[in-house]
Amino acid sequence: MTEQTYCDRLVQDTPFLMGHGRLSEQQVDRIILQLNRYYPQILSNKDAEKFRNPKASLRVRLCDLLGHLQRSNERDCQEFYRALYIHAQPLHSRLPSRHALQNSDCTELDSRTASQEFSDRGPVAFLACLGLAAGLALLVYCCPPDPKVLPGARRVLGFSPVIVDRHVSRFLLAFLTDDLGGH
Repeated sequence: MTEQTYCDRLVQDTPFLMGHGRLSEQQVDRIILQLNRYYPQILSNKDAEKFRNPKASLRVRLCDLLGHLQRSNERDCQEFYRALYIHAQPLHSRLPSRHALQNSDCTELDSRTASQEFSDRGPVAFLACLGLAAGLALLVYCCPPDPKVLPGARRVLGFSPVIVDRHVSRFLLAFLTDDLGGH
């Protein structure tokens, strides 16, 4: 799934932001001032004065600002969202594009977990199996082939298939038969 850009999100959110009573005049002015002061390359002084013109209605100024940002680059749209988050956080959390992103994230997570099967035995069982496998590997590679050196270990390995799972018991039995048959 392709990721939605900030410019795409702004196009999707514009009707919501233009809704009556969504943004107050002070919030719009603060967003414009932040974009002008901190990022003068996004909004020049001339643009900021145009968007803050008290003679124009709030709806017209907001429409002009959003149109200006939609025609600019991705970073400008991202900075608008950052300013919107700072000055109108409750509104930012209700944006349609945010709900679409959250729903798509949940859908992707559901499809990933559905395609994978997880063991319900937990991490302790995994660590126990890993420890057993590491111990057996150490025993196989580090033990000398002389049966007089570790006779007690041979007895323990002989009884361990009763306790251990069948896959491991096959390995242990093969290990014992190789050693016993070779001598």
